[in-house]
Amino acid sequence: MHPSYLTPEAITFFIESALAEDIGEGDHSTLATVPRDRITQARLIVKDTGILAGVSLAQQLYAHVDSTLQVDYLLKDGSEIKPGDIAFIAEGRAHTILSTERLILNCMQRMSGVASYTHRVCKLLAGTKAKLMDTRKTTPNFRLMEKWAVGIGGATNHRFALYDRIMIKDNHVDLAGGIRPAIESARKYLQESGKKLEIEVETRTMAEVEEVLAVGQVDVIMLDNMSLAEMTQAVKKIDGAFKTEASGGITENNLKDVAGCGVDFISMGALTHTVRSLDLSLKVLV
Repeated sequence: MHPSYLTPEAITFFIESALAEDIGEGDHSTLATVPRDRITQARLIVKDTGILAGVSLAQQLYAHVDSTLQVDYLLKDGSEIKPGDIAFIAEGRAHTILSTERLILNCMQRMSGVASYTHRVCKLLAGTKAKLMDTRKTTPNFRLMEKWAVGIGGATNHRFALYDRIMIKDNHVDLAGGIRPAIESARKYLQESGKKLEIEVETRTMAEVEEVLAVGQVDVIMLDNMSLAEMTQAVKKIDGAFKTEASGGITENNLKDVAGCGVDFISMGALTHTVRSLDLSLKVLV
């Protein structure tokens, strides 16, 4: 089951925008050198180890550009890959294969890098109740694909954007005049607008956690940049009344310890903003 943000309209919009960016008025290199009626075959060759992502996107991109292209997909999203594996074999118009080559590679390499790192981090949480989540620290205009890749890697998506959850963070609290007025204002906003959104509140100290508990009316309490001792105390104090999310300063080295505090979710911006793309290559068979 795809996340709600992965609509056909959203994917088509991305594909059309990306093609316009890369091809523009035309792929003049191909137009100038390759006969328009030339038929060829190409293979997507894996040159790295990790988790494959972007196959479904490639499938939809090829279908959007050229319905006559025949593609044999040998691997699917989420497959464990190693150097020498063949993800798919495409056969058809050479112009289609060459003009979409870089877009296919850019998307699949980046998405596979995100999925691979996410998969590796998820394994560190085995045996704990904590679920790994991404953040909004994504590449502009590529968030759709990066969050898709996080899901393929085995983690849970946090909110997709500013419009699908109310997250009351430190700046909101400071500008609203405190946690209580911020929460009460958010509840009033939802009532007046008729929107049904979850409310999450960022807390930085035990005093702020206690203030949220006194006010209530939220769904998730974020424990931001707290020490392990503070986080453990906070989770015990919340005692299941609200879901808890650990955030800030979380790395592979301290992830298991953070999970040990009993939080429900752990968010890591590193899943999308510091990953290395996997090495993939599209080779034409002459």
